[in-house]
Amino acid sequence: MKIIDTHCDALLKLQLAKRGMFQEGAALDYTTSKHLNTNLHNLQTGRVMGQFFAIFINPDVPSDEKWQHALEQIDLFYTEILGKNPKMKHIKSWADFDRLQDGEIAAVLTLEGADAFGNDLVKLRHLYRLGVLSIGLTWNNANLCADGAGEPRGGGLTLLGKEVVKLNNENHVFTDVSHLPIKGFWDVMETAKYPIASHSNARSLCDHVRNLNDEQVKAMFANNGNIHVVFNPPFIDESEKASLADLIKHIDHLCSLGGVKQIGFGSDFDGISTFVTDLEDSSKYQNLINELLKHYSEDQVKGFAYQNFLRNRPGL
Repeated sequence: MKIIDTHCDALLKLQLAKRGMFQEGAALDYTTSKHLNTNLHNLQTGRVMGQFFAIFINPDVPSDEKWQHALEQIDLFYTEILGKNPKMKHIKSWADFDRLQDGEIAAVLTLEGADAFGNDLVKLRHLYRLGVLSIGLTWNNANLCADGAGEPRGGGLTLLGKEVVKLNNENHVFTDVSHLPIKGFWDVMETAKYPIASHSNARSLCDHVRNLNDEQVKAMFANNGNIHVVFNPPFIDESEKASLADLIKHIDHLCSLGGVKQIGFGSDFDGISTFVTDLEDSSKYQNLINELLKHYSEDQVKGFAYQNFLRNRPGL
């Protein structure tokens, strides 16, 4: 069964390798590197037909270097992922999904945290032109747009942050709520036409700040937003090792809140260091599909795997 995965951090790993900062200077080949959970071979084996690649800037990077770091990761997306792998097809508009040929894999650029452009909306517009189709205002720390989920004060969006959401709407770009605190989430819901939680689970099952409580979940579903479950065990059951059954409990709960047609997958592969058993990289995706088919109809599982996302894309 085909898969769409709305979050991975392969670009950061590729950048660290290029800078000689990855595991004692190891080089990474996107096609087959064992250090990349989402390498091309794994995507093909797991039948992934769409992979989202996040641009993520480490909070330790000085402010005046963040834009350059973002451009480096975008360049690696174009040269190492697209340029060397003809089967990877850049999705620059949502309609491009409908033009994929058999065997091709959609590659989507996203931004995890507005730190990359600061308060410079010209830079943001450049990101749109380069093909960024989903923007999370924050990672876990605060920036000029909003507080992140890890900020103790839990503030909402700034005026700049609200302006970014409006620009996302105008450009048919997702606003990603996965790393926002509760107040920031509700600020986004007031304005966003295209909300998404690219990699979050149910907080009522795992009380982690990165998960969504039931009221947030209901609001997402009421506003045509998809929630893509994340495979990081601390967000599943607060452990370092979760099972497929533990992950499926989150899908069950989201379905119970009315989301059977608005659930997807957002693995967080290449950004996590602990894994669900039998779901350690993209090549193992069909293990999850086979387990889901024991509990849900084939049409429902196809929805989770890729059809819900395609049906709820912006602009459709």
